[in-house]
Amino acid sequence: MIFGKIDYINLLPFHVFLKRYPMTNALKKACEHKKSYPSAINKKFRKRAVGGAVISSIESARKGVKTLPLGIVAKKNVKSVIIKKDTKSATDPQSATSNILAKVLKIEGQVLIGDKALKAYLNAPDEYIDLALEWNKKHKLPFVFARLSINSHLNTYKKISDSFKNNRIKIPAYILSGYAQERGISPKDIKEYLKLISYKIEKKEQLGLKLFLKKAKHIKR
Repeated sequence: MIFGKIDYINLLPFHVFLKRYPMTNALKKACEHKKSYPSAINKKFRKRAVGGAVISSIESARKGVKTLPLGIVAKKNVKSVIIKKDTKSATDPQSATSNILAKVLKIEGQVLIGDKALKAYLNAPDEYIDLALEWNKKHKLPFVFARLSINSHLNTYKKISDSFKNNRIKIPAYILSGYAQERGISPKDIKEYLKLISYKIEKKEQLGLKLFLKKAKHIKR
């Protein structure tokens, strides 16, 4: 059971939870994390190199992909999916969904995602456009950036997903401190950022996702 891990702060609560989740010794040995950024995890998932992963919404919409109602959701603003104002349009090579979101919203500029984007936004918020906030302003719906998708061990991942959604995860101070030092973002800012992220994909999230995927069909890749 190999899990593909997006190595961004937005999934930190899920990975803290996964470390504590009760598994048999055999399963714990078999369950490993392949760390990378979203577009690389998409490729691993497509090649079936991982049994499960939180992959981009665009990739999760491929025919035949099994998904669970858990992912990375922004109710309104997100701070980590942004466009730099007054710049030439450019995609972020680590992204899939966010590049298309910029085109759907018809916002020009350089796309930045992930922890580097969060750090840039925190340092100079007036220089950036928050794409999740722009989506919410236009459609009054949350934006689903990624979904937990499964190649194998569906029942096991479903149990993990259901348990995660029913737990409130507290991140240990030493883990928070480690991420803060590594990413150059203060523990306080990480905590505030994680308040913007939710993980359950329910009715409103499904509506937002469905609308985005419909609009994305008309976008050139």
